[in-house]
Amino acid sequence: MNAERKDSRIDKFEKRRKTTKSITLLIIIGAALIILLLFIWIFGGSDKESEVLDEASNEIQRNDNESNDLIIEDDTDEDVKEEKDTNNNEKEAINEDKDKEKDSEEKNKDKKEEEEEDKDAEKNHEVETEQVESPDDNVSKAYKGDWKPIETEQSGQHTTNYDDESQDRKEMEKAIKSVTGLDDDMILWWVGNDGDQQKVVATVSPSDNSKTYRVYLSWIDNNGWKPTKVEELKVNDKR
Repeated sequence: MNAERKDSRIDKFEKRRKTTKSITLLIIIGAALIILLLFIWIFGGSDKESEVLDEASNEIQRNDNESNDLIIEDDTDEDVKEEKDTNNNEKEAINEDKDKEKDSEEKNKDKKEEEEEDKDAEKNHEVETEQVESPDDNVSKAYKGDWKPIETEQSGQHTTNYDDESQDRKEMEKAIKSVTGLDDDMILWWVGNDGDQQKVVATVSPSDNSKTYRVYLSWIDNNGWKPTKVEELKVNDKR
């Protein structure tokens, strides 16, 4: 943009220089005519003097008007171009500000959602649990609690998706971590259907395999995956 403006100023200067040169030439011509008129006035007749004066005056006036029109037109064109450039720059700046504002709003929204999910997970850690019986001999301990669903980003009719990178899978893992206390080093050995399309069961452990958990989840429409029971296993039967 600076280069274009620089070129524009150079062109403008060149046009004005040519105009100034033309005006100077006209002045010289005018001076010569004046000298000629003085000569005629001294040595010639009055009628011829008047005709020459009128013609010289008209010629000077025409040339002066043409020069003025050229300068005015030149200045106007340059001013209009500079004004357009300024307006374009202002529009670009406004659009950049809008894009930055939109990006900031999206980041704040994502951050808020993450904070809400973290709060749900923290609440589940603090929930009081009740030990229950299990018919499975491989279970050393089983317990239930009034856990909350982990907030979901999904809406509408829900179909369970077990793919590794699916939103469903990510939310399942968050729900499992919220009741087992495991973090990102959690190993998911197995996850599958628990007799209903909206229920799943998963087997997980920490990276050191010091414990093995079997976690049961149920899908709550518009709320997300809710942990319903946790079992601590004697042996990892999915390993």
